[in-house]
Amino acid sequence: MGGAALEIAAVQTFFFYGTLCHGPLLRTVLGREVALRPARLPGHRVHWAAGEAFPLITADPGAEAAGMLAEGLGPEDVARLDFYEGGFGYDTSAVTVEAGAAVTARVYVAQPGRWTPGADWVLADWVARWGDTVVAAARDFMRHFGQADPGRVLARYPLMLIRGGATVRAGAMATDHWRLRRRATPGDVVEERRREVYANYFAVEEYDLRFRRFDGTMSAPVNRAVFISGDAAVVLPYDPARDRVLVIEQFRAAPHARGDRNPWQIEAIAGRVDGGETPEAAARREAREEAGLDLSALIPAAAYYPSPAAKGEYLYTYVGLADLPDDAAGLGGLASEAEDIRAHVIGFDAVLAMADSGEIDNAPLLMLVLWLERRRDALRRAAGA
Repeated sequence: MGGAALEIAAVQTFFFYGTLCHGPLLRTVLGREVALRPARLPGHRVHWAAGEAFPLITADPGAEAAGMLAEGLGPEDVARLDFYEGGFGYDTSAVTVEAGAAVTARVYVAQPGRWTPGADWVLADWVARWGDTVVAAARDFMRHFGQADPGRVLARYPLMLIRGGATVRAGAMATDHWRLRRRATPGDVVEERRREVYANYFAVEEYDLRFRRFDGTMSAPVNRAVFISGDAAVVLPYDPARDRVLVIEQFRAAPHARGDRNPWQIEAIAGRVDGGETPEAAARREAREEAGLDLSALIPAAAYYPSPAAKGEYLYTYVGLADLPDDAAGLGGLASEAEDIRAHVIGFDAVLAMADSGEIDNAPLLMLVLWLERRRDALRRAAGA
């Protein structure tokens, strides 16, 4: 966050002190390239907004905020900036900055009490952890420009960050090991229209698109809907010394909606990969939240789309080595997320029998049980069991 403006014949000047100093993000918000030059705002300090992925600026007589000056911005630029910054609860205020000479500009300042100042802001630290993810999320955010209230869009920003992280990981996926799959080239998929037909925490998007057929021609336009939920991490805790696993049980709305008379599921621990978080970190976090477990080694298993015909979800799955005494079972979950979770510690032969009988009937746990079955003996030998 961060910016400023002086009207001179319908153009304005902005001082950016935070994320908009990052060129790729500013290009995404404005939809065009803008020249920047260094500037300083005396008597101010830039902080992280506590618990958030952006900064805020506060008055501090003994400090000086470094940033960038953008000049000659027109009404469309200002409208786009106001939409993006206003969504996060920032308003503009006139200031005088130093940029070789004194320059009057406007800076975006957080609305009083909206965010809490945290540690000192360092742009390089933000770029390293958040830069690519926030740029991807901003593309999602700015698609709503001129169509929705920015405050309403902000309500979905956590999912936008989750999706942004997923977009970054998808773009970085290795393909050099592929043997059969087509390798897409630019122009192989043409989006003619995209619209968001439902948006709450998750979203449904509808696409009119054409794609390259195997005979080399382009398909006729097709209409497809995709459920957007972001990436998730799934982990099955395993104690190789005791040869037992921990699984969880909880109510699930989707089986209920299907008409399942028993919508409680036996599952592996799982959760969304938050924006700025790695799948490995998400797996460890979810193990603590759902079962109170601190995992030792985290062993990557399969990574996959569970239902690619209609869902944009991608799962990163792991077996997590853990100490699982009898008292590792119990109740858990986050009350803030309405989670009511019961953990069970059972022998591996028992969980394999549950997979065979159909008592376990969700793909992530089935995949992990079968994956672990192939590697169980080696893991037990390594543990001296």
